[in-house]
Amino acid sequence: MQAALDFIIQHWRHGLEILLLWFIIYQSYRYFRATRGARIFTGLVGGWIALTLLSGLLDLNVIGWILEKIAVFLAVALVVIFQPELRRALAELGSHSWFSSFGGAAQRELTEELCDIVRILSRKRIGALIAIQRGIDLKQYLETGVNLDCHIAPEIIQTIFHSGTPLHDGGMIVRLGDERILGAGCVFPLNQRELGDRAIGLRHRAAMGITEESDAIAIVVSEETGGISIAHEGTLERNLEADDLQERLTELLFESDGEEEDEEEKTREKAGA
Repeated sequence: MQAALDFIIQHWRHGLEILLLWFIIYQSYRYFRATRGARIFTGLVGGWIALTLLSGLLDLNVIGWILEKIAVFLAVALVVIFQPELRRALAELGSHSWFSSFGGAAQRELTEELCDIVRILSRKRIGALIAIQRGIDLKQYLETGVNLDCHIAPEIIQTIFHSGTPLHDGGMIVRLGDERILGAGCVFPLNQRELGDRAIGLRHRAAMGITEESDAIAIVVSEETGGISIAHEGTLERNLEADDLQERLTELLFESDGEEEDEEEKTREKAGA
């Protein structure tokens, strides 16, 4: 027992290093495995390992010397290849709740901009369904639509949801952390519960469905009435005034994140009520 304890005391740093390296490699693999540069990375690393093993086994000094010299250039090449993914990863890290005190003001400005866009859609009675991605990745729903990865802009959102365009019937996924529209024309899961109000259409059911399956917040604009609704945790709040939209969205995104909501202080319309 004493020998084991002495071994742990002597080598615990090595164990910690192994755990940290494993965590970094595993998370990097999960993040980059579905990206466009994954095959390039696999080819480069696979070729590098194969040549290194071959030069070591057969004592090929020239090849080993070449591999050693181009190692720096290979590292730079990987940074260039994965530049979009690295930038996105850093943006997601910066938008994490740990760093919310540094980026909170910027995200509140983006929330205000998004609310202004929704007001325009409501005034023009352009039907819309917008899901705001938070902690849970919506990649599985993004794959059902068209990837955009563009800056949030009123002109783009109005064009996408304008009646007659190919993507206007689907849902849009946005990420406020880095001001990106991730995709449009996405298919969201529909809420299957029996609802008392038959005026609730497919957009509203899809908004409730996506917020049941994830921690996203969904905004719906009715094409018939221009009414604004918000879905959160499978619950639908309908007919919000345009002036109250920003206050409610800010509350859901910032003030209520990670806290239990007091049901007695809310005026929500619970599905099935």
